Amino acid sequence: MKKPQLLLPALLFLLSCNSNEEKATTPSTPTKPDSSIRSNNDASINPYAQVDISPMDMAYYPPDYPKLKMAKATTAAPLARVIYSRPHLQGRQIFHEILNYGVPWRLGANESSEIDLYKDITIQGKPIKAGRYVIYCIPQEKEWTIILNSNIDTWGLQPDPKQDIARFTAPVTTTDNSLEYFTMVFAETSKGADLLMAWDNIEVRLPVNF
Repeated sequence: MKKPQLLLPALLFLLSCNSNEEKATTPSTPTKPDSSIRSNNDASINPYAQVDISPMDMAYYPPDYPKLKMAKATTAAPLARVIYSRPHLQGRQIFHEILNYGVPWRLGANESSEIDLYKDITIQGKPIKAGRYVIYCIPQEKEWTIILNSNIDTWGLQPDPKQDIARFTAPVTTTDNSLEYFTMVFAETSKGADLLMAWDNIEVRLPVNF
């Protein structure tokens, strides 16, 4: 009489174990990918760093100074250089799809653009000490305000007027060019060089006296 009473709990225990084993071995349903997350295709091109669509560039004065130095065509030190990243139009209009009148712009992309001065200079009658400076602008339709700032090694542009070194105004010229990439170079003049800033058909020149 006692044996059937013991058999029932044993059967229930075995059924419970089988049920747990089935749950453990049944494969789970794959999680649906989050459609808001996109894979970084750049990893297949360069697994070490993201490929930047706004490449960094550097322009010296005298132009091509490193090449002149390596060719032993000059023994003098350079006078100036600018370091900036070059955004491009990609089918957009400069104003108002990329820039806006009256809104400060970093004169490039990514890190703040910088100008290195290897000697004291004069810009529009204002003396500027040799050194490294952030350079940015406030664009308007007829003229740009070009600003030198001491807050170097920064990303983007968060201008602090307290760190501005000097401000200059330079006229805007419309040309027949159509530059896809924003460009800064030094163009030689009788008193030094113009820092030339150009994009699409817009050109701005800031005279620098060495």
